Amino acid sequence: MRKDQFPREIQPHLIPSPQGSYAYECLGCGARHGIEKLLYTCPSCKSVLLIGDRDWDRLKAIPGDLWRKIFDHRSMLTQPALRGIYRFHELIGSIIPMESVVYLGEGHTPLVGANDRLAQWVGRPFYFKNDGQNPSASFKDRGMASAFSYLNHLIRDHSMDDVLAVCASTGDTSAEAALYASYFVEGVTSAVLLPQGKVTPQQLGQPLGSGARVLEIPGVFDDCMKVVEHLSDRYPVALMNSKNAWRILGQESYSYEIAQMFDYDVSHLMVAVPIGNAGNITAVLQGFLKLLDLGIIEALPRVLGVQSEHANPVYLYYLEPDPRKRRFEPVNVRPSTAQAAMIGNPVSMPRVMSLVDKYRKLAGDGAVQVVQVSEQEIMDSMILANRNGHIACTQGGECLAGFRKAVEKGRVDSHVVGVLDATAHALKFSIFQEKYFENAFEPEFRVVPRDEYRNAPIAIDTPGSVPSPGGGQRLEPEEFQIFVEYAAQKIAQLLGLEAK
Repeated sequence: MRKDQFPREIQPHLIPSPQGSYAYECLGCGARHGIEKLLYTCPSCKSVLLIGDRDWDRLKAIPGDLWRKIFDHRSMLTQPALRGIYRFHELIGSIIPMESVVYLGEGHTPLVGANDRLAQWVGRPFYFKNDGQNPSASFKDRGMASAFSYLNHLIRDHSMDDVLAVCASTGDTSAEAALYASYFVEGVTSAVLLPQGKVTPQQLGQPLGSGARVLEIPGVFDDCMKVVEHLSDRYPVALMNSKNAWRILGQESYSYEIAQMFDYDVSHLMVAVPIGNAGNITAVLQGFLKLLDLGIIEALPRVLGVQSEHANPVYLYYLEPDPRKRRFEPVNVRPSTAQAAMIGNPVSMPRVMSLVDKYRKLAGDGAVQVVQVSEQEIMDSMILANRNGHIACTQGGECLAGFRKAVEKGRVDSHVVGVLDATAHALKFSIFQEKYFENAFEPEFRVVPRDEYRNAPIAIDTPGSVPSPGGGQRLEPEEFQIFVEYAAQKIAQLLGLEAK
């Protein structure tokens, strides 16, 4: 639709212009720092940062019901920059001009409801939000769109040039960083650090295909992250991990889309997310808090963080019920099928602690919960989800297993509906499906496939008396008809079909 076709009260708000006064806000010492250059930690105390709008209260001049109409009507615009996450421009980066927004099709991913069989298995109705349908097949495109849009703004308006974008990754972050960097014709290149031998072939192929320099480091993600942090402290590089607070802003759009899809009534929802480096749960919490503050929603949904027992530092932290006794301790991770969540020392943990406190003060202690699940539960859940019409990755399986466990433990009220984060496309983790079907998991994963969930192709072999087109052999029409009749009869027997 064209702008002049919208209601008059909406027209002045459809195309946003740069506004606001943004600053990096330190969660350690409380200092504020300007955003004229990229910062990843506080220069004063080295703690992590969030980005705040010092002129936030100006947005409260617009009532919540009008904000809802603005966001809904923007969804009908044809302007590319407003088709994705920046239809929520005022909430995720209102200082960025529209001409600097980098849009590759991210955002507006679908909610797919569980069928009756899967809902009964869990014990509650739920949806998967299939963020694997983002451009690089991962939810992290949301954060990269924000981080690279701000980087584009610095390049265009602040004369930044020759930018090297770097990140550490378990797979997905490298794919996103390389993809978005490759979109720039000049001025931006990318390099990604991966833990050697611990990234699926599909994920490794993505940054290579986008032209990134791919560097494999001995160890696990946490080791790669330390190297990247060292680089960003000492060299002029743009860090693209979730330590970059602009990433968090973009990932908040996940919360905004959920609210919009449920017509801004999220009081009956439990939103389940894998924790990993803790950037996603940070963004989800902050996003819903912003919506509540502006009156766009009237109540907060419940948030469920899920971790594998092979990488569970956040679960262990909140296992202590007394906040005064909690002490965060990194853990040594063990191999996990939920590779993106296989992180023992989450960079965003200080953000999580701050935001969980705020969230619980507003909505009660039960409003944010953390559960852990086994690797067996993760794989069984992923396989079963995809047997029932979904395209969930292992992290999606982790969310499903966590939501089911919360239901079993009586933590989910009977009226609550789940929204589960399928963070990536199932094809990115197909190697784990193959291992499940072939019973080929290494012992350290502790996964034993259920026979009823396994699957394998069945070869239709032909005896010597039946002509076969195998090996590129050309058959005469009569011979080919003999082959077709034999193969069809064999298949009918295997499938239990009876002739008409």
